[in-house]
Amino acid sequence: MKRVNILDCTLRDGGYLVDSQFGNTAIKGIIRGLAESGVDVIECGFLKDEPHPAGSTIFNNAAQLRSFLPDDRRQSSYVCLADYSRYSIDNLEPFDGTSIDGVRACFFKNERYDVMDFCRSITEKGYKLYVQPVDILGYTDAELLELIDMVNEIEPYAFSIVDTFGSMYKEDLQRVFFLVHHNLWADAKIGFHSHNNLQMSFALSQEFIEMTQGLRRIVIDCSMAGMGRGAGNTNTELVMQYMNRKYNSGYDIDVLLDLIDNYIDGFHNQSEWGYSIPYFLAGSYSAHVNNISYLSTKAGIASRDINYLLNRLGSSNRKRYDYDLLEKIYLEYLGAICKDDSQIEQLKAALSGKDILMLLPGHSIVTHKKVIDTYCEKKQPVVISVNLLSHDYPINYAYFSNKNRYRYWKSATHFSEYKKIVTSNVTTETEKDQLIIDFTRLVKCGWEQLDNSGILLLRLLDLLQVKSIAIAGFDGYSHNTENKNYVQKDMEKLRNTLNAEEANKDIRSMLQDYMNTRSSQCPIRFITPSLFENIVKGETDE
Repeated sequence: MKRVNILDCTLRDGGYLVDSQFGNTAIKGIIRGLAESGVDVIECGFLKDEPHPAGSTIFNNAAQLRSFLPDDRRQSSYVCLADYSRYSIDNLEPFDGTSIDGVRACFFKNERYDVMDFCRSITEKGYKLYVQPVDILGYTDAELLELIDMVNEIEPYAFSIVDTFGSMYKEDLQRVFFLVHHNLWADAKIGFHSHNNLQMSFALSQEFIEMTQGLRRIVIDCSMAGMGRGAGNTNTELVMQYMNRKYNSGYDIDVLLDLIDNYIDGFHNQSEWGYSIPYFLAGSYSAHVNNISYLSTKAGIASRDINYLLNRLGSSNRKRYDYDLLEKIYLEYLGAICKDDSQIEQLKAALSGKDILMLLPGHSIVTHKKVIDTYCEKKQPVVISVNLLSHDYPINYAYFSNKNRYRYWKSATHFSEYKKIVTSNVTTETEKDQLIIDFTRLVKCGWEQLDNSGILLLRLLDLLQVKSIAIAGFDGYSHNTENKNYVQKDMEKLRNTLNAEEANKDIRSMLQDYMNTRSSQCPIRFITPSLFENIVKGETDE
């Protein structure tokens, strides 16, 4: 029995691109050719409750597939995928050897308890059961172990590692495989289904083949020319060639190349798939491909815009698609773009060559006020407060990149006393003594805390050729309610208090990124205690 099986899913995963309308001639020709090439498992399409149109790879039952299968089945197995939420398993007749012999049960994490009876019915009807949990990286280790325990009771033919969003790296695959391998029923095969968002699909398939030697029989999902939605899938021809060269597997590459020439190239002329920067971003954020498709239609949208918008969606929203929410975030983002060249030049004229003190609203500016006063007396810096107004310190500019803080202080009677630097996500209204800076000039993606005001101001100062930067009140967050995070209790952010470790980790990473990428090498120092001071340790202007 072969240790490695190739499963071609062109007629199913490729169906997303052509609305499953391959045409009867192409369906029959592809299935027959795949069998002749030696492909071990041929996925013929979907099992769904919706009608089965002529020329479609959407089927209601096994009987509808009989006319598409070759008389000489060779050594191939034939399967279909059944999405739990879109197919009533009662419509599938018992296995009789005349049609498909396996069903791949696909389901979302929130359906994992309900799907077990669905899976059990497949085995009871006599079919090979492939268990296909969507987005396996979306499971915690505990949730995955719980799922495997439930699946083991059914004794499936195979259980697949599905990289739905194409976001896996080698270490992710290794971690998930060994967790599954050590706990899954010993006779079950382990499958791998990946997408090519990060250009990792074929490399991960090779890694999967090598790392499982002597441990498990496996199934590698792939499609001809990588045909599939978005960035596409692992290429069948690449896996075949690899298996032939490394293991003398005997797949007939020439037959497969004929299929690509005769059928797949024609579909490629009508539909686009494969690696691209937008789909790379989808993989980076584990985002549903429909979010990319929607945003890519926007006139003039750039890759960095998509990067920002995906970041702002949040981890749970990224995995589905909500066009109303996307539109709302997109319009908000457009409103934050402004021309600020003249404002930058004004600030450069005022601040270039000057010592700067960034005064953030951390509680340390109360406990270490004498230190701050001494520094100000000695250096006479330009003091820029961050989302803060106070008569306790000689503030030269009040900087705001937080809309809520700006609105809060705008109602204060002394608001008009200060010169202000405001980012365009807060307001684009021009007022006296208020400079508007393009928010998109300062923001970088990749962190949940990407709009941290202290980091954004550091990036702005990097543009202005300042002499030195001292930082006060950039304390970091604490869970401990006895340790005040802010100079004022009503400034506390619940999200950062509850998730202090994650917020601090994000800010450390952003600050390190700033230190690594800044254009200026002006000295930076913390003059009040901070959880982040070790990142700029050794930086001094003394």
